[in-house]
Amino acid sequence: MMRRLAAPLLCSSFFLLMACGSNNTNSKNPEQNTIAKTEQTSAAKQTYQVEAVAHFNEPWAITSLPDQRLLVTERQGKLKIFNPQNKQVLDVQGVPAVNYGGQGGLGDVALHPDFAKNHWIYLSYAAKGQGGSGAVISRAKLDLSNPNQPKLTDVKQIWQQVPKVSGQGHYGHRMLFGADGKLWVSSGERQKFDPAQNVKSNLGKILRLNDDGLAALGNPFYEQGGVTAEIWSLGHRNPLGMAFDRKGQLWVVEMGPKGGDELNIITKGENYGYPIVSNGDHYSGQPIPDHHTRPEFKAPEIDWTPVISPSSLIIYRGQQFPAWQNKALIGGLSSEAIVVVDLEHKPVKEVQRLEMKQRIRGLHEAQDGSIWVIEDGPNARLLKLSKKPS
Repeated sequence: MMRRLAAPLLCSSFFLLMACGSNNTNSKNPEQNTIAKTEQTSAAKQTYQVEAVAHFNEPWAITSLPDQRLLVTERQGKLKIFNPQNKQVLDVQGVPAVNYGGQGGLGDVALHPDFAKNHWIYLSYAAKGQGGSGAVISRAKLDLSNPNQPKLTDVKQIWQQVPKVSGQGHYGHRMLFGADGKLWVSSGERQKFDPAQNVKSNLGKILRLNDDGLAALGNPFYEQGGVTAEIWSLGHRNPLGMAFDRKGQLWVVEMGPKGGDELNIITKGENYGYPIVSNGDHYSGQPIPDHHTRPEFKAPEIDWTPVISPSSLIIYRGQQFPAWQNKALIGGLSSEAIVVVDLEHKPVKEVQRLEMKQRIRGLHEAQDGSIWVIEDGPNARLLKLSKKPS
């Protein structure tokens, strides 16, 4: 029986809004971290230019439609379509009601791989229910037949966090479709710690689902049925970014406690140790054993103390920024930065940090290889990173 960790002091509502990660210092000596020092060589540093394009109210996620218009979620429950060509913003009608507050509200948005044929989009969001609240995912058809009034039809909830619990933090609820058409979901442990180790709950897990929200065949615990069948990996805290590299390997960036933000290679059936181990400590000051003390748990490829407060992750494939090709770009909240990580170096290392001077909530690579960036909070800017003219 795992010893129950004393509940740490929960972040105040202010710190919840600040993503439970602002300006943390950690009791552990940063020299003990597995983080490789940033290589600040001129060869590794990519130049870029930043253009402010539009403003949104508490945006959380961004993705592209086939016509290169952008879908942007706002936490209070609005889904917007933004046209970069003429700056037109349209509200999508029919968005399901969300439980807004703390870290909750409307979350991620993803297109079905066959969107051009079936018009399905997926929304993740916080919803109320018996026992409190939890993340859910709904699938809907995006009807663009009226050019001035897009709307969602055939809205159906297809997945939920189990169980629903009190509090409004650590939903996770990022979504990503893999090359195999499966829907990957990052599910936070909702600041309840122990569920991350309990396979009867899907909190604190990376999940692999079919496009209808049901557990995918081939998952490591599929035969056990129920929510256990959804699980691909366990022992996660608040995973907020997922991306596949060019070899098809899934990477996940995860917000640590007081110290110990993590970038992990996700392996089928592995346990990543939280809350038994972490390279950070509880907010109460209570220490958590480091990863190296329990080698049976999979350790991060790189971790950060002081924290970066990761919000999002892409692995860059485009041509505009040659030095970033096949590298991870991580949006940082408390760090107010975009952190560039070389995934193919042994060990994995941070190679560049873009000082953005604002909390960064989301990243998305455009078709032309430029990068869309959304800041966090009210009146947040949509930025476009593009190649600096020579």
